[in-house]
Amino acid sequence: MIDWNRDRQAEQNRATRSLAGLALALFLVVIGFFLSQKLAQSARLEDCLLSGRSNCAVIVGSVP
Repeated sequence: MIDWNRDRQAEQNRATRSLAGLALALFLVVIGFFLSQKLAQSARLEDCLLSGRSNCAVIVGSVP
């Protein structure tokens, strides 16, 4: 005899796990993008300082 309730519950659990995995993957992509932007900004500042300039501070509202 087939237990339809158990099959339906298993399908719901699989869908929930799939959505959780998708949410985790999306979260990791967003964090990776944020970190890459911060690292690029830090690298630009370091390049400026290593070239001997003294006015390397970021000016708020300036266009890059």
